[in-house]
Order: sequence, then structure tokens, then C-alpha cells
Amino acid sequence: MRKTLYILFILISSTQSFWAQDTETDIEEIDYSKNVESIDAIVTSLYNVISGDRGFERDWSLFQHLFKEDAKLIPAGKKPKDTLLHVRYMSPRDYVSTSGTWLEENGFHEREIHRVTNTFGNIAQVFSTYEAYKNKEDDTPFMRGINSIQLLNDGYRWWIINVYWTQESENNPIPQAYLPPKE
Repeated sequence: MRKTLYILFILISSTQSFWAQDTETDIEEIDYSKNVESIDAIVTSLYNVISGDRGFERDWSLFQHLFKEDAKLIPAGKKPKDTLLHVRYMSPRDYVSTSGTWLEENGFHEREIHRVTNTFGNIAQVFSTYEAYKNKEDDTPFMRGINSIQLLNDGYRWWIINVYWTQESENNPIPQAYLPPKE
């Protein structure tokens, strides 16, 4: 009887190991190379991965794949009743743990409306003006701002080094140079 239980235990353990390995292999086999092959591809992927209606699960694996190790996400803004501008430094993992659930529970779509890109060799700086909506069909944004995205091409692919952003406010309107041309 003891021998039978031992064999059963070994069989169950090895089966669980087998399934766990398949799951890990499936995750590792996701090919995100198209998402990081150009500045346009990586910036578009950044916006797409954080955007979705309420209940839409984000691809946080792709999100983290966009960022170089030690990259930072840095929101800048004023706290209520404060005159000083503050910044907060987050890793991509910190961003997911602090904002991921909120994005999925409330719905959030960030759309790029204008971009100014400067490059030198393998580095790039993108000023990406955005509008934010709660639902894809909304006509009026609840927020606008600028994402300052620093990128590196290591010779193989593009990486996000930092995303540093601030929202537009009454006292800090977006300059016309960072808005779509007037028609």
C-alpha cells in the first residue's frame, strides 16, 4: 500500500511538472519582435498595451518586454493644494502593480495625437502628445498631456529607457508645437 501511494505521488508530481513546463514554454515562445523593431512600433505598442475598455485584460508580458532593465516610468504633477511639482519613479513592474487593476476595472484609452521625434545614433527622444478616454467610443478626452519617451536601439531592437509624463492643466496648456497642425 505504501509503495502504491509513493508511485502515485511520483506520477502526480511529474505530471504537474510537465504541465508547468509547457506553460512556461508557451509564455517564452511569444514573439514580440514586431513590437520593438522600430520607434513607431514600440511607441504604438506602448499605447495599445495600456489601452482597453473596462474588463479588457492587458498584455502585461508585452508591456514589460518593451522596457530595458532598470527603465523607469515617471509621472510628474502637482498634488492637490500643493504648488510644487512632484515626480514618482516606478519600474514597469511597479506600474503594473499600482495601475494595472485600475486600468482594467475602469477602462482607459490613451491615444497619441501628435509626435515629435529626435534621434542621434542609437538614441531617440519622442515627445508624444496624448488624449485619454475611459471608453473607445468617447468623443471628449478626460485628460491630455505629453509623454516624453526615451529610447535606445542596442543594435538588435528598440528599448524604452524611460517614460516621463505630465498632464495638461489650465496653468500648463500644451504648446501648439506639440499639437496636430491646425487645419
